[in-house]
Amino acid sequence: MSGVASGLILNVDDTESNRYVKTRILRRAGFEVIEASLGAEALELIASRHPDLVLLDVKLPDANGREICARIKSDPSTATIAVLQTSAMHVDMRDRVASLDAGADGYLVEPMEPEELLANVRALLRLRHAEQERTRALEALQEADRRKDEFLAMLAHELRNPLAPIRNAVEILRMSGDRAVRDRARDLVGRQVEHLARLVDDLLEVSRITRGKVELQRHPVRLSSVVRSALDVGRPHMEAQRHLVEVVNDVPGDPWIDVDPVRMSQVLGNLLHNAAKFTPAGGRIRLSMALTADALQIAVDDNGMGIPADVLPGIFELFAQGDRSLDRSQGGLGIGLSLVRGLVEMHGGTVSASSAGGGQGSRFTVRMPRSILVEAPVGPQPASLPEERRARRVLLVEDNVDAAEAMLLLLREFGHQVHVVHDGHEALEAARQFEPEVVLLDIGLPGIDGYEIARRMRAMPPLAQALIVAVSGYGQEKDRQRSAAAGFDAHLVKPVDPRAFVAVISGAPSGTGSARRVDAS
Repeated sequence: MSGVASGLILNVDDTESNRYVKTRILRRAGFEVIEASLGAEALELIASRHPDLVLLDVKLPDANGREICARIKSDPSTATIAVLQTSAMHVDMRDRVASLDAGADGYLVEPMEPEELLANVRALLRLRHAEQERTRALEALQEADRRKDEFLAMLAHELRNPLAPIRNAVEILRMSGDRAVRDRARDLVGRQVEHLARLVDDLLEVSRITRGKVELQRHPVRLSSVVRSALDVGRPHMEAQRHLVEVVNDVPGDPWIDVDPVRMSQVLGNLLHNAAKFTPAGGRIRLSMALTADALQIAVDDNGMGIPADVLPGIFELFAQGDRSLDRSQGGLGIGLSLVRGLVEMHGGTVSASSAGGGQGSRFTVRMPRSILVEAPVGPQPASLPEERRARRVLLVEDNVDAAEAMLLLLREFGHQVHVVHDGHEALEAARQFEPEVVLLDIGLPGIDGYEIARRMRAMPPLAQALIVAVSGYGQEKDRQRSAAAGFDAHLVKPVDPRAFVAVISGAPSGTGSARRVDAS
């Protein structure tokens, strides 16, 4: 602020000539100036205009300037206004001290040089600006702290919710001999584990997006393919709630769009999941697509709970939640919509929300520039790799005994020959003797970490062709890069979907040939 004059100044002086001179100096310096000759008039202007600084004469016909200063500083709504007192009569030290004790931020004796007046005004405005910035920063920190506490409370709630039925289902599996009951308990555990995994994945995903660590893998894909994938993901939840889902496509033909199909399906899937979560059982959800003059528009409408007006402006902010009630029957951490906004903006689009209010349903609209519409690609499209069912020799390295046993049972169900060890030294010895085709290797192991084990295994001739897969709770981009540098072919993040194990192991090379990097993200 030192280089540019700005701010509204109230000049209070009952002597017209003095008031004129000070106003002229300030206006020529670029300040906006309003004037008052009486104390009562000054207080009215302070209340209505809220100036940045008051240039206040000590002696006024209807009031004492020090008393006006004290009133300004004692009122929370005006306490931050800078007050610079002036006087041509009260010039000794006691007068200055009295004004400063009354709350004045500075004191000048008249007559004064223009440079002295401007220097004092600018200095006080800089201080006021710095104080305002500090106050805003403090308020932002307090708000962040409040939201952090709310988030941690929600996280604890959301983690405990699936753990309770999992614990009960385990007891049912232990006690019941009824196959139907055991099947229901097993399905229950599967659903709740998927819910837990989604919570963790969303947390990691939003962190990567906000730090710019996500790169889109764009290529031409049919619009219908993206929509179908999103509906497939959301269908189980919508069917469980008996929602009526309507898809309306007003886009001519079935155009090709240049997007990251996984991420765009994630966008629509999150919006559908959000609609299903906040729409009572038996409600209606509508997914519609249309072309406008400048955009491809995809909207998700529902007739559910709606969005209160005070929540709507911040609905896409991280950890935003419309429902803070104790029951929190819909659950969630307020992450999904933030992910949606981040991914849409990475594609060059926008997303907006609208609602008539609580109980009035909601509408989320994604607008993508028409430039994403592209010509059909020339040449054959990559086909899916055939799923292999051949039994593999698998070396499983995991220090968590329960986790190792669960993976052992799973892999044996698929017919694989599995050897389990629990630390790095055992892993290296087993690799020499067992000569595995696939190594599932935890990163955080006692003795030798997984990175070093992978490097040493790569130096063993029998394992030159082996598929070495990191299985770790660490899943950030830097972790994946480090595992690739150490020689891993894939990086799976715990808890691993059993289908991911099958897909990755199916990619293990057989016979001769080079080991290849497998996309297991």
